[in-house]
Amino acid sequence: MNSTGNELITIGSLSMRFLVDGRDTAGHMAMAEMIVQPLAKVPPPHRHVDVDETIHILEGSLTCRVDDAVRVLNAGDYGFSPRGSVHHFSNPGDVPARVLVVFSPANIGPDYFREIAGVLGAGGPPNLDMIKSVMKRHGLELAA
Repeated sequence: MNSTGNELITIGSLSMRFLVDGRDTAGHMAMAEMIVQPLAKVPPPHRHVDVDETIHILEGSLTCRVDDAVRVLNAGDYGFSPRGSVHHFSNPGDVPARVLVVFSPANIGPDYFREIAGVLGAGGPPNLDMIKSVMKRHGLELAA
């Protein structure tokens, strides 16, 4: 059993279930299953200051942008967003996308997603200052 248990973190139409947390790997990596519903509101273009992100599409497809390159990733495909790159994804399709996500090192993990879910679930319009504060604490920056 890993330290994350079986918790499902839901942020609107996106959900994350961490399979491996940084506490399990001495901070080297974290891995999660992410479900992105069709036409889901997803994180805006952003960068990770010190974290590489790799995604592997298990079911469905995502349109992914890394810097200036845009690709449609289908089941079996993977994408890599090196630290510092501006990246973004969307699911313009009509079926959910199920994705394996790996963060290395594990500076981004369940704590980040819980905090963002709390800010976005507080009711009313999103508080951009609070979102930016949570992002900064976890090494993420919105793209200009």
